[in-house]
Amino acid sequence: MNSITAIVVAAGRGTRAGSGIPKQYREIAQKPILHYTIDALLAHKAIDNIICVIHNDDKQLYKNAVSRINNPRLSKPVLGGATRSESVFNGIKAASSEYVLIHDGARPCLPIVALKRLINGLEKYNACFLALPIVDTLWSISENKVQKNISREMIWKAQTPQAFKLNEIYNAYENTNKSLTDDVAIAQSAGIEVTPILGAEENIKITTQNDFGLARQIIGNTMDIRVGNGYDVHALGSGSSVTLNGIEISHTKALLGHSDADVAMHAITDAIFGALSAGDIGQWFPPSEQKWKNASSEIFLRKAVLLCKERGFIINHLDCTIICETPKIGPHAEKMRENISKITKIDIDKVSVKATTTEQLGFTGRNEGIAAQATATLIKK
Repeated sequence: MNSITAIVVAAGRGTRAGSGIPKQYREIAQKPILHYTIDALLAHKAIDNIICVIHNDDKQLYKNAVSRINNPRLSKPVLGGATRSESVFNGIKAASSEYVLIHDGARPCLPIVALKRLINGLEKYNACFLALPIVDTLWSISENKVQKNISREMIWKAQTPQAFKLNEIYNAYENTNKSLTDDVAIAQSAGIEVTPILGAEENIKITTQNDFGLARQIIGNTMDIRVGNGYDVHALGSGSSVTLNGIEISHTKALLGHSDADVAMHAITDAIFGALSAGDIGQWFPPSEQKWKNASSEIFLRKAVLLCKERGFIINHLDCTIICETPKIGPHAEKMRENISKITKIDIDKVSVKATTTEQLGFTGRNEGIAAQATATLIKK
């Protein structure tokens, strides 16, 4: 296959979708719609580069949306025009490949199988586009009254991407009425024969607020969501304070351990390692190694956070339960949440710290030690 450029049209304002920002920059599961759209195109290795066409007012929104995409195939964006057709033409003029795929920035759920069918179609046809045959019954309506049944045999619903030879679609845009809103229509008006390729039901375009719910459902079915559990125990010995989630609390005893014995932060760290299938603290920071003697547990948690980033995950939620009779955790829970939020760089409303007792039963009930358990939820970027 010869060279292919994907042009992502993302210069629209998306007013029908509501919200204060264009729909392509709104988020689903902490990831902008446009990010999903670009990822779907990057999934096919035949696409050599991707050019996004953006609105002049959206430069910072675009920068934020692609900040986690580290792929040389994503080229610098170009600015759009006053209409979709002008924006598409600006993207076409920035391309230098043999073929171009023109794709809506608000179609985040393009499946790889449909994209493969389209690109394979370029081996047979000069121009092709994804589309779906209509399966519902169609009626002509006038003044809110049914007029006549419309045959659906020759009616298909257009999707994107739409694929063309670069030189042909360039000439079509240069010499054709740009008031047309569909690339296939512009190609046809220039005499280019265009062939439909079977698309996919999930390849929806987000247009209204209701479409976001469907997109969340589709994306949720394909997301890599990990859950990890952590549990740790440290004995109490002589001392005057304990450190829990990085917060020092006055106490009649101290936690004993090779490091600073922050049992709560250890549980959170192990929960993250567990979600990554990456072992536990003991494997990463062996207690047999003297360099970890009295080490701050913040070092351990920061390592787990870094590993998340390296493996392409974001931390979606952390929940920590501290199990002890004393000290009382409630007065310090908010500071613990703030500290964990700062270290992990996630919103504080995604960090939960709470406490319980064992009703004076067991080693925690006898004030012989403190236990903690934690759950970490991670999402693949």
